[in-house]
Amino acid sequence: MLISPAFAQAAPAGGGDAGLMSFLPIILMFVLLYFLMIRPQMKRAKDHKAMVDALQKGDEVITAGGVLGRITRVSDAYVSVEIAANTEVSVQKGAVQTLLPKGTLKSIQ
Repeated sequence: MLISPAFAQAAPAGGGDAGLMSFLPIILMFVLLYFLMIRPQMKRAKDHKAMVDALQKGDEVITAGGVLGRITRVSDAYVSVEIAANTEVSVQKGAVQTLLPKGTLKSIQ
C-alpha cells in the first residue's frame, strides 16, 4: 500500500458560528447588489410605465430614437407623433422616452 489511510479529525467546538460567518460576506454582497442595482432599476421601470400610461393627446415627447414631436392619437399599444406639419409617425408606447413640458417644441424651433 503506497497511500496511508486518512483519519478524520473531530470538529472543533463552536463550529456552527464559523459556518455562518463564512457566508456573511456573500450575503452582504447580494444585499449591496440589490440596493445599488436592482432596486433603482425597478423604480425607473415603474416610473416609465406610469408615464407611458398617462400619455394623452397634445403631450410633447421624445422617442427612444431621439425624435421630438407632439402626440396626435393614442391607442392601446401605439401613439401617433406629429414631428412636422402634416407629418405623423406611429411608434410603440414603450418607445416614448421622455415627456416634455408644454411649449418646449416652440422654444426649440
